[in-house]
Amino acid sequence: MSALQPQPTVKHASWAWTESRGVEDEVVLRARERSAELDVRPVSEGTAALLAVLAATRAPSAVVEVGTGAGVSGLALMRGLPERTVLTTVDPDAEAQRAAREAFSEARLPTGRTRMITGRSRLVLPRLTSGAYEMVVVDGDPASRQFDVEQAARMLAPGGVLVLVDALDADRVPRPAVRGESTVSARAVDRLIREDEGWVSAVVPSGTGVLIAVRR
Repeated sequence: MSALQPQPTVKHASWAWTESRGVEDEVVLRARERSAELDVRPVSEGTAALLAVLAATRAPSAVVEVGTGAGVSGLALMRGLPERTVLTTVDPDAEAQRAAREAFSEARLPTGRTRMITGRSRLVLPRLTSGAYEMVVVDGDPASRQFDVEQAARMLAPGGVLVLVDALDADRVPRPAVRGESTVSARAVDRLIREDEGWVSAVVPSGTGVLIAVRR
């Protein structure tokens, strides 16, 4: 095989190494423990590191996160965001948001830097201002993935960044035989972004795939 087609075992070793590369502090580890207690899937270590880098690179002043969870991804974003940035985070699970609020408090984040909205994205996102955000992170209900991405396109300012977590749908997207509803949805969203000249995009294999797209 060529260098562009590495053996699966070699590729897996590279993926595993990148996932274990970062070191997370006690606040994040406790947030992961709460995620397990609530049966909420947090972003992987590699994805969390990527979120921090993207936040630091873009330095956005306004960010929306769809899928608060227990705060692991929010902590990662806050690690990279400038102190002036406000994170609006949406989730229908009030208990998970309470856990996230506890994590943010342990991290000593000022309460004014986070705006938590409890509700389903289909009801909340249409109320958010068009073109007012510089980054949107989508990690919510897979059944709402396409709707959330379409809303992100509306909410993002030109040059804004969309980050779609679990873009490979637990690594099922590359397997043609898998035709489950969430996998078909993930493929449709990927195709939607690839074929839209209004986006410049790439997919990286962190976690179970992260799609990164910039709005022209």
